[in-house]
Amino acid sequence: MRLILLTSITMIAFAANSLLNRMAVESGAIDTSSFAVIRVLSGAIMLCLIVTVQRRGLPVMVPRRLMGAFSLVAYMVGFSLAYATLEAGLGALILFGTVQVAMFGWSAWRGERPLPQHIMGAGIAFGGLMLVLWPREGVSADIIGALLMVGAGLGWAAYTLAGKGARDPLSETAANFVVALPILLVFLVGAGLVVSPIGAGLAILSGAVTSGLGYALWYHILPQLKGQTAAVVQLSVPIIAILAGALLLDEAITRDTVLAATLVLGGIALSVSSPTPQADRK
Repeated sequence: MRLILLTSITMIAFAANSLLNRMAVESGAIDTSSFAVIRVLSGAIMLCLIVTVQRRGLPVMVPRRLMGAFSLVAYMVGFSLAYATLEAGLGALILFGTVQVAMFGWSAWRGERPLPQHIMGAGIAFGGLMLVLWPREGVSADIIGALLMVGAGLGWAAYTLAGKGARDPLSETAANFVVALPILLVFLVGAGLVVSPIGAGLAILSGAVTSGLGYALWYHILPQLKGQTAAVVQLSVPIIAILAGALLLDEAITRDTVLAATLVLGGIALSVSSPTPQADRK
């Protein structure tokens, strides 16, 4: 029961990032660049505090750190900019679908021989994304915002792949946040910066709590979850974001959104619940 509760809290925290970003940026309480920077700054402070209390190291000066930092920046920038026009639930769906399809494509390119279930699942999920992204009359998704979220998803997929095999994921995440911060500061150069107390508060909440503490809790419970369970349980994040967006932000749940969510999440569920494909040893 305790594991179920902690897992549920973690998934809610991840979904809350979409809601907080959309709420802050769409209301004009903060600009997209400032939100991203404050989120990373507060996340870095929280993660470094946790690492310090637990007496872990902070592996900043390692060769793979720049890859982790730049992919984190790509995710943060795309994520924040996209929510200037995208609804919270739709953005979470595009992000999640892009990450999973990109990681599937990377594995196949690296020589893994996908099983028919993996190919079918990835194809169904990709079809769901195309339903959201394909320009046509009556579609509510802003194409620029959707493409920015696709970029964020590719950044997060690269971030995940760069962190594979990490001995201490929490410490490496903290180090990535620290190194990403000066890179992100570039986006504060220029006019049009808006930071109200409410906007800054929402960004801090997103960085310190739903990102920093959320990641810390996830890495705490992850060893207790089976691999497929950990993958499947994350399917709840876009669903939580869609429902919470409708409840808290008055976002409409359209027929296209329901159909796209069914295709994307159903396809991913089919893929991740199938046996692990074998690597091509030729």
